[in-house]
Amino acid sequence: MFFKSRRMKLAAVAAAALLVVGGLTACGKKSTATPKTLTVATSGTLYPTSYHDSKTKKLTGYDIEVVRAVAKDLGMKVKFKEYNVDGQLAAVKSGKADLAVNDFAISPARQKQFLMSTPFKHSFNSIVVRASDDSGIHSWADIKGKKAAGEAGTGYQRLAQQLGAKLVNYDNVSNDVYLKDVKNGKTDLIMNDYYLQKLALKAVPDSGLKILPNMYFTTNLDGAGEGMIINKQDKALQKKINKSLKKLLKDGTIKKIAEKYYGADVTKQPKVHISKHFTISDQYTGRN
Repeated sequence: MFFKSRRMKLAAVAAAALLVVGGLTACGKKSTATPKTLTVATSGTLYPTSYHDSKTKKLTGYDIEVVRAVAKDLGMKVKFKEYNVDGQLAAVKSGKADLAVNDFAISPARQKQFLMSTPFKHSFNSIVVRASDDSGIHSWADIKGKKAAGEAGTGYQRLAQQLGAKLVNYDNVSNDVYLKDVKNGKTDLIMNDYYLQKLALKAVPDSGLKILPNMYFTTNLDGAGEGMIINKQDKALQKKINKSLKKLLKDGTIKKIAEKYYGADVTKQPKVHISKHFTISDQYTGRN
């Protein structure tokens, strides 16, 4: 997941997602009883996954509306709490939140730390560069020495580092900062989810940026799609959520939500040529 801000205006949104970070150790213990109200940790800053509508200021987005649909199906209420990525994971681990949603990949590394729901989004990854010169990146080898923008500790930044890039890390800056810095040369590239990056550039048509069409990629952290993060102790809640998700996927409810926010049916595996599959260190990390 890369772009993050506390309150974003849709017109200025350059959304694409930033990524999940690693290594939290404290484990919260949860009751086996399913709560009447789902407390959900999210960012509120990741368009179009979890963000505030510029007009109504209401929290919305693909993941948010999927959670609301699940809660409605289960006859439950929802309470959202907004944190950065570290805070979201910590909230679930400590029991302050029942689950977290923020374009979280279902990866083997993450499953060692949490329970994960049935996937409700499938995607692949892309690279944003300057449109004028492709930031000098025409092959994977060209990433060496380039400046990669992202959030510290994320899978995307770890991959950029593996490829020899110089890391430029951000925390809680607005989406337009990421795009502007690539355009003006402060950074050279942003690695992230394709759908999020595509919408980011669409939201800011004069950004001066583009997605490299011949360098789509996947990683071992992408796992089997994106889903909800649930406390390791909450198997009963995971079972109920999974049952509801499967029902809503089958009846087309989630497909409609996907088409509203992504303009595509992200509930199915995309058909696209993948240039490269990367293996990133098994240290706990991933994307959001």
